[in-house]
Amino acid sequence: MKVTKDLAPSVGTVAACTALGIPRPSFYRWLRPRPRVEKRCSSSPRALSCEERETVVDVLNSERFVDLAPAAVYSILLDEGMYLCSIRTMYRLLTERREVRERRNQLQHPVYTKPELLATGPNEVWSWDITKLLGPRKWTYYYLYVILDIYSRYVVGWLLAERESADLAKRLIRETVKKYDVDENQLTLHSDRGPSMGSKLVAQLLADLGVTKSHSRPHVSNDNPFSEAQFKTMKYRPEFPQRFGSLEDGRGFCLNFTRWYNEEHRHSAIGLMTPASVHYGKAAEIRDSRQEVLSEAYHHHPERFVLKKPEPPALPDAVWINPPEGATVGCQGESEGGGGKSAPSVQSEECDTKFDGLMSQSC
Repeated sequence: MKVTKDLAPSVGTVAACTALGIPRPSFYRWLRPRPRVEKRCSSSPRALSCEERETVVDVLNSERFVDLAPAAVYSILLDEGMYLCSIRTMYRLLTERREVRERRNQLQHPVYTKPELLATGPNEVWSWDITKLLGPRKWTYYYLYVILDIYSRYVVGWLLAERESADLAKRLIRETVKKYDVDENQLTLHSDRGPSMGSKLVAQLLADLGVTKSHSRPHVSNDNPFSEAQFKTMKYRPEFPQRFGSLEDGRGFCLNFTRWYNEEHRHSAIGLMTPASVHYGKAAEIRDSRQEVLSEAYHHHPERFVLKKPEPPALPDAVWINPPEGATVGCQGESEGGGGKSAPSVQSEECDTKFDGLMSQSC
């Protein structure tokens, strides 16, 4: 403001404010500040007089009560047979003098950046999480580790164990990355901030593999939606039991469910395709075949399709975790499908034996 005032006589007030980016009304208010008007005591017969207000403030700021809250001062004075005013009035008088603030040195959470992840094909962004499955007795649990490709919704790796362990998570991630022949700097692995996800063992492994790690924000429940949705699909299946009789029982269920989820489940977010067809690049061919069936149906009975020619559901063009503001998540009519490297399914017999061996040695 002082620079604007010095510049105004030579170039004019308007030009000076424009050059310095100062609003003219603000400049004029700075030149002629309004005099501070002292608040007058209310004329209401119920209000405290000016002398009584000053007395209350002096008592609250006295050496005896300066470190006590108004509610504590109020109760102490009542016990001593004295009433000055209500607790609310004490706060009101202190607020007028700007003497009310938070005295406790409370911890403040830092501002965490919202994760914004984009996948335009398989093996670009994986999401992983751990969920509990009830064991045969009360307070017994099995821990299911699942790694999911967010573009195709394909379960690329899973493991069931009797405990949650960073070492088990490290071994599962290493085996899965090796299985799909993921190159350095190709993959981003997203997870929440659980103890295994944030462990040094997993962080060091990802750095060695050239995998970018990503974490959800603390206390935010929707930063890892794909893994949560997959767990919900599993737990709402009709055959999902209330409890598992043993670890082998749980592994058998998870094996059958994962095969069904990858190879039979038609997912609405990927054009009613199975995750396997999208992950391995067969979705475009299947969609063309569906289009032929629909075109033939239209040819025989065009009157049944009033608005337009029928088309099969579109395939995903891009999949986001927390898309930035203004970004559009589009779908394509015809897709190249999954462009990722072909790899054997995690649910193959060879793979099952390998992971069963891994689990039996680790758990």
